[in-house]
Amino acid sequence: MFHVKQFHVKHGRRWGVLERERAICDYEGTSYRARFWDGKGRDYEDLAERIAVRKLLPPRGRRIVELGAGFGRLADLYDGYEQVILLDYARSGLKEAQQRLGRSDRFIYVAADIYHLPLAPGACDAAVTIRVLHHLVDVAAALRGIAETLQPDSTYVLEYANKRNIKAMLRYLLRKQAWSPYAPEPYEFASLNFDFHPRWMAEQLHGAGFRVKAGRAVSHFRHPLLKRLVPASLLAKLDGSIQQVSAAWKWSPSVFLQTRREGGGPITTGSPFRCPACHALELEKHDTALVCTQCEAAWAIDDGIYDFKSPIR
Repeated sequence: MFHVKQFHVKHGRRWGVLERERAICDYEGTSYRARFWDGKGRDYEDLAERIAVRKLLPPRGRRIVELGAGFGRLADLYDGYEQVILLDYARSGLKEAQQRLGRSDRFIYVAADIYHLPLAPGACDAAVTIRVLHHLVDVAAALRGIAETLQPDSTYVLEYANKRNIKAMLRYLLRKQAWSPYAPEPYEFASLNFDFHPRWMAEQLHGAGFRVKAGRAVSHFRHPLLKRLVPASLLAKLDGSIQQVSAAWKWSPSVFLQTRREGGGPITTGSPFRCPACHALELEKHDTALVCTQCEAAWAIDDGIYDFKSPIR
């Protein structure tokens, strides 16, 4: 079971905050890979999602960041990028990714809070969030932070859990559920698990400075009986053949979007990091820590993982 990490909210009243504490799903100490993927009957979902990412993500670039990367399930899709930042809140997940992918200058493993990203403005020319946004209380704040890390005209590929899916619409029509899939506000179906209406998500993206360029509706055949009877590879192939067309009405449980970061400030070409405490760009690297030259906060480097969750001094 994931843990809920609490943070005090300093924002005003709006959806997702409502004067409650900001919460983060923390999978620290659990194996997300073992719990959700290996042998869990999600081969079809994995293959279908890979099809969508390959179609929406530019194949090459200088530096890409995947936020909520976990154990690096999708890291092989970034082979055309010179440097890959895998960022997650759970250090245990990053250690799994490190064991799978190894240590090199190409892969950077970062433990951080998505609401307080330690990445310099314009440090990346691509970003990805898959199976992440549905855990976020304050999507707008997270999107603004992601936008700041991206260079002008760069690509952000995201996935979100779709509130207006065919199953929810049928259940609502048959009066088997009380909540409306057509209402624009997000629906929290379990603690820190949200479904989003496509129109609401489009508004959040626009507010953060992203323009939607393309989309894919994914996982049309996510039903236990179908997954038992039909090979995962065939289901994924069928799904891939209709993803682009069905994106027009977005009735699938999962929606993928390709967006472009409009505007933006200067491009960071050196170190990708900034101090999450004071936003200074000057961090001195020592053997076991990065030290901010402005506020003197020290951020641990633990066995090849940059830990920006809380300063060690």
